[in-house]
Amino acid sequence: MSMAGNLRKVGDLRKVSDLRKVGRLRRVARLARRHPRVDLSHPARSPLGSAVVKCVTYRDGVREQSGRDLVDAVDRVRKSDDGFVWLGLHEPTELEFADIAELFDLHPLAVEDAVHAHQRPKVERYGQTLFAVFKTVCYVEHAELTATSEVVDTGEIMVFIGREFVITVRHGRHGSLGPVREGLEADPEQLTKGPAAVLHAIADHVVDDYLTVIDAVQADIDQVEADVFAEDGARTDPGRIYQLKRELLELKRAVVPLARPIEELSGRPFQVVAPEIQAYFRDVSDHLLRAAEQIASFDELLNSILQAHLAQVTVAQNEDMRKITAWAAVVAVPTMGCGVYGMNFDHMPELHWQFGYPLFLGVIASICFVLHRAFRRNGWL
Repeated sequence: MSMAGNLRKVGDLRKVSDLRKVGRLRRVARLARRHPRVDLSHPARSPLGSAVVKCVTYRDGVREQSGRDLVDAVDRVRKSDDGFVWLGLHEPTELEFADIAELFDLHPLAVEDAVHAHQRPKVERYGQTLFAVFKTVCYVEHAELTATSEVVDTGEIMVFIGREFVITVRHGRHGSLGPVREGLEADPEQLTKGPAAVLHAIADHVVDDYLTVIDAVQADIDQVEADVFAEDGARTDPGRIYQLKRELLELKRAVVPLARPIEELSGRPFQVVAPEIQAYFRDVSDHLLRAAEQIASFDELLNSILQAHLAQVTVAQNEDMRKITAWAAVVAVPTMGCGVYGMNFDHMPELHWQFGYPLFLGVIASICFVLHRAFRRNGWL
């Protein structure tokens, strides 16, 4: 009787646990139904004011119809071990993310990173859940580069992947995952490989954006280089070069730290990342290496441009000093002569001669003319 009673108690506890899970599922379902699936192609927050951007179920590489209830979809995925759910969020609050974190059994440390953002690119494993952080970048268009122009804007994408789910949390006003979703839906064979295929597509999309931004930044660097080596390059504002170096540093902070996480995804064994997907991450790693090398070359090029500009400024200052010195020598002759004849002495050369004054002016003018010609011939004037 005691064993039977214990079994009944265990059964009751399981029922209570199942009811709680269903309750959490229904809370998430109400949130999704209250705010229908809206792709966040707009750079700002979801037009409906919710952190939930889109929630879709994929089975056999095909997106299921939107009429299926979310609770039934998640329950079916978990019971049949077939397909997965992709939940997209944009800048969720702790309250908005609490039920989702409990539902999918997400680690509190990863949840904290996903909510508060401002993290370095990384990959962490919490049990059977993989948590990845990517820095997104966007080129800020500007009519003319100035010392205060914003060139690169950054954001973040956090990705949770498990055996039956993908949760993406996006921070920032750019980096919409709509094109990624459309590209995967157009390739059902790749989508059948599960949540790891989504993680690869996001990583590939982020790295491709790096290369696009790098090409745009290169155009700014080329423009600054042309201005510096122009005829009046010494007049170029050095603040433009410093601004480009600061923006390049922002881009470097997004690109370079991602090398190790991508390397881990391409070589380190993970339960949720199949070996055939790791080969795709090696391709992403190659593109990332190219981006990092270009950023390093840009940094060296900007250093060279800055040094060349400083050298031009030094040369221009030396030329100005030579001109000032030459004119000072020319002006010194009449100054000295006038200083001598300005003294109140009675016995001075040609003081009372009728032509003494014109002769004095003629001698001074002749000496100044000879000095001017000599300085012009030597390139000082």
